[in-house]
Amino acid sequence: MDKKEYKSIAVDYKLYVVENGEKSLQEETSAGNPFRFLSGFGMTIPGFENAIAPLAVGDTFDFTLSKDDAYGDYYAERVLDLAKDMFCIDGKFDDEHIYVDAIVPLQNQDGNRFMGHVLEISENTVKMDLNHPLAGKELNFVGSVVDSREATNGEIQAMINHMAGGGCGGCGGGCNGGCGGCGEGDCNCEGGCDCNK
Repeated sequence: MDKKEYKSIAVDYKLYVVENGEKSLQEETSAGNPFRFLSGFGMTIPGFENAIAPLAVGDTFDFTLSKDDAYGDYYAERVLDLAKDMFCIDGKFDDEHIYVDAIVPLQNQDGNRFMGHVLEISENTVKMDLNHPLAGKELNFVGSVVDSREATNGEIQAMINHMAGGGCGGCGGGCNGGCGGCGEGDCNCEGGCDCNK
């Protein structure tokens, strides 16, 4: 891919879930804290990136993605009962991080990382939903582009390093692995970054 195809993009947006023709607000960026990503690396769902990447600073958007263009179907078989001892540290269940409604970073035997949603905790098992929280949903994005420019060599290299397992590249721990090497305190992403640990 030519370097010109990599862009650093920041958007203010509201995300609505559309069900039976009704929209309900799911999430939104906060004032002065847009969502920033590098295009060309698969950091966002393709339908979102394809709609946003051609836009210029100041452009507004309002588009809807079907579940097939967003996070796909919801699969009941991705709800699993996992042995409770998988979540023990030094022989004690980790109730500080594993509780009902917690979103927990997990890793499979192949080293792939993903998030799980704790549904229930019983005496011997933890019921975990491994579907994306927005699986099976039609999504409506409404917002505006606040920044769009060619990505710097440093941002591109930091993303390549991250994708190769080399860490975030100075995000300060707030990017959830999606900062693309942005500056300290400028990640503007949700969740906690476990790639710097």
